[in-house]
Amino acid sequence: MNPNPTAAMTKVPAVTLGFWIIKILATTLGETGGDTLSMTYDMGYLVSTAIFVVPLLALVAAQIRAKEYRPFLYWATIVASTTAGTTMADFATRSLGIGYPGGALLLAACVAASLAAWKAVLGSVSVETVATTRSEVFYWLTITFSQTLGTAVGDWAADDGGFGYLGGALLFGGLLLVLVVLWKTSRVSTVLLFWSAFILTRPLGATVGDFLDKPLSHGGLDLSRPMASITLCAVMIVLIVVLPQRAGRHVSAA
Repeated sequence: MNPNPTAAMTKVPAVTLGFWIIKILATTLGETGGDTLSMTYDMGYLVSTAIFVVPLLALVAAQIRAKEYRPFLYWATIVASTTAGTTMADFATRSLGIGYPGGALLLAACVAASLAAWKAVLGSVSVETVATTRSEVFYWLTITFSQTLGTAVGDWAADDGGFGYLGGALLFGGLLLVLVVLWKTSRVSTVLLFWSAFILTRPLGATVGDFLDKPLSHGGLDLSRPMASITLCAVMIVLIVVLPQRAGRHVSAA
């Protein structure tokens, strides 16, 4: 046993500026990638979800089996969760007919339940404690729910909320800046701020993704979804290589 638990490394990345930049790109890629399969190739939300869930489960299993933090494996799993989250949210809000408010409330309850169960079982929901199989299961479950929730919230703001895609992106970007100010100037829990920011990056990515590929008549740039997805993926790969990638420090939850 390591006599100094704070010296151990987790299998998730340290939370740095680079982490948030890549996370926003990943959520945007999730939107364009999910829409590529469900809309551009007309596979529908349910079939697309079934297709995306398979690599998500495989990547989560690989992530859990890994002995150390592997940047490309980690970010591939994030992308898989956000593409699956896109189609799952669209299926819930559109195919099931519960609408954006119903979908957002249902998924917010799922995120809250996942965090509550994680806290009850392991004593902490800090990413600094993600170093065991159980903590990783809760981590990826919470992430997938948050990605799905973010899609519903982003679509709700852009469509029913009247903000439009660019306005929605500015709204969620502004909220993220508020969290940065709170982090710098207040004593609000850093764990609460992290999960709030993590969730907010998803609707930001959703609205940016929609802004890129929706028709001009709907307020978008009408770019090709496949091409936008390939470009975002390429930029992500470059940043993963260029930006410092290190595992976070593990802190015991006890």
